[in-house]
Amino acid sequence: MSGRAVLSSSLISLLFLTAPCGSAQAAPQQQGGSGGMSTGGVYQAVYDTAHRPITAGGVVKTGPVIFMNTAQPAGLTSWHHTAGTSQKRFILEAKGPGVALLDYDNDGWLDIYLVNGSTYKALDGKEAPPQAALFHNNHDGTFSNVTAKAGVTNDRWGYGVVVGDFDNDGWPDIYVTNFGKNRLYHNNHDGTFTDVAEKAGVALGTWSTGATFGDYDGDGRLDLFVAGYLQFDVKQPPVAGSACVHGNSCLYRGTPVMCGPRGLQGEHDHLFHNNGDGTFSDVSEKLGVGDPAGYYGLGALFVDVNNDGKPDLAVANDSTPNYLYINKGDGTFEDESYQSGYALNSAGREVANMSIAAGDYENNGHMDLVNTTFSDDYDVIFNNDGTGTFSDVSTEAGIALATIPFVGFGAGFLDYDNDGWKDLLIVNGHTYPNVDQHPEWGTTYAQRALLFHSLKNGKFELMPAVEGTALAVVSVGRGAAFGDLFNDGKIDVVINNMDQVPSLFRNVNPDHHHWVELKLIGGPHSPRDAVGATVYLTAGGIRQRGDVLSGGSYLSSNDFRVHFGLGDIDTVDSVEIHWPSGDREFVKLTAVDRIYSVTEAKGVTSALCGGKECPMETSRMPLAQ
Repeated sequence: MSGRAVLSSSLISLLFLTAPCGSAQAAPQQQGGSGGMSTGGVYQAVYDTAHRPITAGGVVKTGPVIFMNTAQPAGLTSWHHTAGTSQKRFILEAKGPGVALLDYDNDGWLDIYLVNGSTYKALDGKEAPPQAALFHNNHDGTFSNVTAKAGVTNDRWGYGVVVGDFDNDGWPDIYVTNFGKNRLYHNNHDGTFTDVAEKAGVALGTWSTGATFGDYDGDGRLDLFVAGYLQFDVKQPPVAGSACVHGNSCLYRGTPVMCGPRGLQGEHDHLFHNNGDGTFSDVSEKLGVGDPAGYYGLGALFVDVNNDGKPDLAVANDSTPNYLYINKGDGTFEDESYQSGYALNSAGREVANMSIAAGDYENNGHMDLVNTTFSDDYDVIFNNDGTGTFSDVSTEAGIALATIPFVGFGAGFLDYDNDGWKDLLIVNGHTYPNVDQHPEWGTTYAQRALLFHSLKNGKFELMPAVEGTALAVVSVGRGAAFGDLFNDGKIDVVINNMDQVPSLFRNVNPDHHHWVELKLIGGPHSPRDAVGATVYLTAGGIRQRGDVLSGGSYLSSNDFRVHFGLGDIDTVDSVEIHWPSGDREFVKLTAVDRIYSVTEAKGVTSALCGGKECPMETSRMPLAQ
């Protein structure tokens, strides 16, 4: 904690009291006006050589070609995201949307689910609502929109999406978070889904954002955590001077903008226990993870941060301190948000946390976390010492300075060049469209993504945005999902953009490094999709860690398959799988550059070569006693 004072949850609650409409209760104020984002202050504008704000500039003519935006030839640009109005007068219009990668039809290829927003007229029933999109992978680099046939249009004001096989039938289900009631789309095994949220007891009806599946109590069934953002009344929207907003102005750098989140009433979080009969029970208050302070939850992730085999729970809160709930192993949690160092940054200050990226970027077996933030602040790398205690090393790691002008949303660790070390991609986009009217601020509404390459020593270098490549694309980025869309061993990224078509960052890096991927299938005492499993792969003297996680990034859900780059090494020395059941299994991989399916207690059961079944030998070592 570096000598930082530890604040109690009750004290923090008092510091961040908020007021609903009609209440005279004081709400937290922000420097420069009430109602807004928590930032580190006002930083000097950064421009490129053409005097363009660096958020949309800084493009070079030559350099490494790593990603190309192939959304148009892939068929994704037939779909468009919509949220409210272009002016973004209210915060409801500025958040979301997420994206998920999942193999919904079990054909071995990742499909894409894109969340859509809505309009005020659609909420009033005066026009048809925008619809979400499910794109089926055609195995040839293109995708087909099968949303209507699949029955997953949502037709509500959507924000986030998370994937998990909640009933252990071997088929991935989809949970969509909305302003209003959420959806739980149960997979019918025939290319269609049925919304069972009401029957399952997880519909809610508030403003939900990030969600994550995880088996917190070790009963072999996936439970569900849903973060709540804030209370918003469409009929009494928060405007400066109204009863909903403390003070008479909502300002950004002295300019009027939408109000919130600070100054508005926060929404509570919910943890749903899986009852095993298709229903869930809300155990939030019982287990102390319901957010009594009413913070502004966005990111959420079940992830084991202290290496005890039990999923802990991290929650990224916007403009308020983060939560970290440590799993005690008896079906309960301990709130260690402050003790762990995850609640605040190194300055002891809350930031406008958007998303959570999790990964072992140092190859030391520890799960580190990255939270993206608002402009005039830096994205935070929380380095884990292996016990679930974190230090903010953003400056030392080399990402702090570059991220300050940007508004970060989706983020993820990925080994884009398969050298065995995880890199970091951050997707950006502002929330205030009128920043484009103030070039002196040095920021823009549409922004480019940032790719940081691992230097293999705990530090990163920013890769150049080469003209004509995906890293030079400017968009109002939000959710981003990471996975091997084309079964070629390279990690691609799908980005859901505000009021725009999506982006598909296809990985075209020219390396010829080796790799392997593992699709894990849990046994009778683990979730069927193996969410919560941890894999340790050793090759060439390097021991890498990969986890099966449901959720992460910003309101999004990544490929469940665990990916390992191997560099020039063509032999895997060992693979050690820690299953959610607590069993430990050692598997022998006979070749590289293929996607293995591994079933708990049965070892390798199949493999894909170039997206097709390949002949292979299977072997495994006995379960550890």
